[in-house]
Amino acid sequence: MWLDKIIQIFKIRDLRKSILFVLAMLVVFRIAAQIPIPGVNVGNLKEFFASNQILGLINIFSGGAMENFSIVAMGIAPYITASIIFQLLVMIIPKLEEISKEQGGQQKINRWTRLLTVPLAALQGYGMLTLLRQQSTFDIIGHLSAFELITALVTLTAGTIFLMWIGELISEKKIGNGISLLIFAGIIAALPGAIQRTLVVFDPSQIATLIAFGAIAVITIIGVVIINEGTRNVPVSYARHIRGNRMYGGVNTHLPLRVNMAGVIPIIFAISLILFPPMVANFFLHAKSQILVKASEFIIQIFQNQLIYGILYFTFVFGFTYFYTAVVFHPQQIADNLQKQGGFIPGIRPGKNTEEYLARVTSRIILAGALFLGLIAILPLILQGFTGGLNLVIGGTSLLIVVSVVIESMKQIQAQMTMREYEGL
Repeated sequence: MWLDKIIQIFKIRDLRKSILFVLAMLVVFRIAAQIPIPGVNVGNLKEFFASNQILGLINIFSGGAMENFSIVAMGIAPYITASIIFQLLVMIIPKLEEISKEQGGQQKINRWTRLLTVPLAALQGYGMLTLLRQQSTFDIIGHLSAFELITALVTLTAGTIFLMWIGELISEKKIGNGISLLIFAGIIAALPGAIQRTLVVFDPSQIATLIAFGAIAVITIIGVVIINEGTRNVPVSYARHIRGNRMYGGVNTHLPLRVNMAGVIPIIFAISLILFPPMVANFFLHAKSQILVKASEFIIQIFQNQLIYGILYFTFVFGFTYFYTAVVFHPQQIADNLQKQGGFIPGIRPGKNTEEYLARVTSRIILAGALFLGLIAILPLILQGFTGGLNLVIGGTSLLIVVSVVIESMKQIQAQMTMREYEGL
């Protein structure tokens, strides 16, 4: 059955070309992720990342490129940070909200987001270089001259812009979200190494534990699929119109409201935000001011506390689920469109009442999706408390991203196939 579906997909010329283009871009990304910046001791760097939970998440966020400190080591994190900033500003500043609603306004916002990405990438790159130079225990980066430092910063910034460009090219093909697919590719590329490390240290006495982890992974996958596919169908009726001797309308249909409209974006946003404070704190660990040093040590200790870290992670995922839903779903616009088309929800007056009803229903169903995503995100942290296994934290977050990205990509491919069948292409 699935083989027939794949054959059917590749029989469609445009769709086949789009999929092959996306795969080619992912290959280019993985090649770039293997080109390290000169002067970095990659072996010591991997050891340093393995010893730090926060940096392990940074490595996931960069698609595995940070572990080699490659030319694309910063990943697309600066671009996502810029996106978060502008999405917040659009919701807060009325002038920006007006611009976003104008024709071509969203293109302006996207252009400003790209421009903001450049200084953010340079700043983050400088912070990471400084952090690695301060790790005298691991001897990751030796002394860098001013020219070498500037060259490294320009390379890291250009790498982020390069990935941002690749991500947008992938998104244009409508095979999936380009940014999410880049992270997905990094996670999948790391799987062989993770399996190999597990087999090397395998202990027959851990079979029961491994089976339990496998069962939890299966349950997690099933849960993510159910939440992503879950919808609340709101009934909609269209009034009958009589024009001449013909009758129009009178159709009963429904408006599907997804339980998780935000997809994998809340996880990506949450990781981006939760990484920022400890990264900044690491930067000031060797400052001359004792106040800054103590404040940095305090922040790092807070984020290394599993309980506080778990609470913050859950809160960010939960909050960003609501935030991103508010960005992509507009009850007022849907209510206005229904009223213009002669549609109404039975028992609800058109206009303002419909808007309030849709907002209320959405808030309730998103509550279930936000709680589920938050719990799945911190479930590996809970397991880590019993097992002490760092890989569980990385694996849990990765699993959530991989499943969501696969579902979203398959839905977009299916939508393109349906459209072509409808058009007779």
